[in-house]
Amino acid sequence: MLRAPELRDKALGVQQKSLVVTCNYEARRHGVKKLMSLKEATEKCPHLVLVNGEDLTPYREMSYKVTELLREYCPLVERLGLDENFLDITDVVEQRIGCFHPSGWAGIRVSGHVYKDQAINVQDPTHRKLAIGSQVMEELRECLYSTLGLTSSAGVATTKFLAKVVSGTFKPNQQTLLLPHSTQELLRNLGSIRKVPGIGSRTAERLEALGVKTVVDLQRFPSAGLEKELGIALAQRIRKLGYGQDEAPVTPSGPPQSFSDEDSFRKCSSEAEVQEKLGTMLPSLLERIRRDGRQPRTIRLSIRRFSSSGKGFHRECRQCPIPPHLLPKFGKDPGSLLSPLGSILMKLLRKMIPTELPFHLTLLNVCFSNLQELPTRKGSIGFYLKGKGP
Repeated sequence: MLRAPELRDKALGVQQKSLVVTCNYEARRHGVKKLMSLKEATEKCPHLVLVNGEDLTPYREMSYKVTELLREYCPLVERLGLDENFLDITDVVEQRIGCFHPSGWAGIRVSGHVYKDQAINVQDPTHRKLAIGSQVMEELRECLYSTLGLTSSAGVATTKFLAKVVSGTFKPNQQTLLLPHSTQELLRNLGSIRKVPGIGSRTAERLEALGVKTVVDLQRFPSAGLEKELGIALAQRIRKLGYGQDEAPVTPSGPPQSFSDEDSFRKCSSEAEVQEKLGTMLPSLLERIRRDGRQPRTIRLSIRRFSSSGKGFHRECRQCPIPPHLLPKFGKDPGSLLSPLGSILMKLLRKMIPTELPFHLTLLNVCFSNLQELPTRKGSIGFYLKGKGP
């Protein structure tokens, strides 16, 4: 919508292959949902406008802009996927509260919503901090909009887990504060155990097989039975999540640890098709690496084979070191890497499958990892090979 403002008020979806991977709120009002098939989405919303989202580059770029902007206000920012960030604003809040005289506490107000419209008690230190935190969050969201043109939703709570859960209460472009005594009500209102962040689909299936389908079920289920099914460590972690207990700190996210891209399809069954698909992925990957300024030392290829039984859709992968003579070209001449890297990837493919025999692939993934900074000391050859950073 930023790139094409004329689409702002239309029902809009982002398409990858045969799926609508995300959509705007206008489309959602007509019943379109994330990861819905194109056929179902267009049946529900015949006037749905679709844009191609196969190239994630602009989304990644905007994602990092958001994170960097937030870091200007608060150094403790942890990225979660493309469109979420955790912030620990404790120090910012403490500084602001330090400017208040106790006689002025009565004037502290909440920005945005309070879950279930609970009243805050400014005499309670935790309530005061959360209220000030809501004001900080409001300022950050206004900054995101004025600087990048992005609206956002937020949750303000005492832990990462609770902040994430409560953030979806009021959308779009709103924020919600959760007071500690409302935690259990929030968790009970989640309903399905699958809505608990941190419980994946496979774990949820195992819990549902035990009859644990809601958070209330989880809280009531005997600890011994949970530990027998899931193991002690996982059972204890999930039990804590069921009560809203989360001790995980906000861990500042550094630069990416790897660069990867993948393509899924119905069928890829020849070396020529594989080479063609790799040729479309490598240029954007190499450009991302060039802009990052570091050198990858390892290249990995992952594949997924088709299975007519519906089972065995696991990935296979092979990796190898990148030849030393190719490393300097990542910063200076990425275009000259297409052919040699393509050859390396095909060799990795042949180690996984006999390409002279019939094969049927449904996914290819290319990953560059083991990223290392180039030497910056003059006199080192790496200093003179270092490409221009972003």
